[in-house]
Amino acid sequence: MKARSLLVLVLVVILVLSSVTFISAQDEPIKIGLGFDLTGAESSLDLPASNGAMLAVEEINAAGGVLGRQIEPVLRDSRYEMDITAQIARQFVEEDGVAAVVGFTDSDSVLASGPIIQEAGVPFITAGATSPLLPEQVGDLFFMACFGDNVQAAAAAEYAFNTYGDTAYLLWDEGVEYTTLLAEYFRARFVELGGTIVLEDNYADDATDFSTQITKIRALAEQPDFYFISAMPYNVGPVVLQMRQAGLEGPIIGGDGYDTPDIVSVAGEAANNVFFTTHALMDSEIGTDGIKAFIASYNEAYGHDPENAFAALGYDAVKLLADAIERAGSTDAAAIQEALLATADFPGITGSITFSEGSHIPQKGVTIIEIVDEQFTLAQEVVPEVVPPANLDADM
Repeated sequence: MKARSLLVLVLVVILVLSSVTFISAQDEPIKIGLGFDLTGAESSLDLPASNGAMLAVEEINAAGGVLGRQIEPVLRDSRYEMDITAQIARQFVEEDGVAAVVGFTDSDSVLASGPIIQEAGVPFITAGATSPLLPEQVGDLFFMACFGDNVQAAAAAEYAFNTYGDTAYLLWDEGVEYTTLLAEYFRARFVELGGTIVLEDNYADDATDFSTQITKIRALAEQPDFYFISAMPYNVGPVVLQMRQAGLEGPIIGGDGYDTPDIVSVAGEAANNVFFTTHALMDSEIGTDGIKAFIASYNEAYGHDPENAFAALGYDAVKLLADAIERAGSTDAAAIQEALLATADFPGITGSITFSEGSHIPQKGVTIIEIVDEQFTLAQEVVPEVVPPANLDADM
């Protein structure tokens, strides 16, 4: 009798402890890794993106969290150094035990961190890295909250061809994945339209003097209808300024690397008649209701309006992940992956997000911004008619 009573008591204790452990696990916060360049050369894009991501976390937690649990953000600074980027990826999965990772606005950082995160079996959503090759290069747990470079390059090519003409000059930063791919996709679509590239050139990623390239442009018998320059945010200002100082006043067109206040602070009035593709225009007057609400919330949190569309992309990426976890009913990686693949018409600030037919890249429209009187203004919203394939080599 005593033995039986003791056995019952032991079973009761085990059940109680198991219940406490289960309840404790359900109450624990969900750790999300946030990887961004907060202090390095890419910080003019990544810092706003991290602010947007943190704002999303605060809103989600204030509304009760996800699955009844709070999100615990683990924010780490990559400093735009690829060895540190790889290091913080290992910290996320080995030390922090995150359920998922959100971050980065450039493809090189994703290439440095993504394989480590993938190998650990952790879902990863990039806020703004736009290479359409990334899902294949990283793996099946990787998703993008933004369009691909082939989409924005096609939009730029079609807009420039229809607005300015069929001759172009092409210049790109040869040291970065993003700028190289953007130039290739632009060339493919522009030539397909019937355009002619009158001169191509490139420069080193750390270049500050573009006089060699400018001398070649000025030597042309006739200037092209426009100049397409595929540049990173830290060198777009200097190259635009130096071209204008050399008397090259034609339209300059580029990608979302231009979407930084630095272009105006560096180039000043020289930045006028510059156009670039990006994810949305952060304008409290003509923006969507979502953009207006986001601007107000961002201003309340940080004391100023969003610096660029990357702030909204960071916000969208976290909200997208939270939505997927909620729909999955779990923080299990396979369940999150399945929920992300099933995402349809998610109402992002930068546009509706749908991952169709197993794609890990959403199909989104492109905003073209014109700089007028040193201010970003809306030039056009574009959905390109034809988009070059992600892998141009395979199509040739």
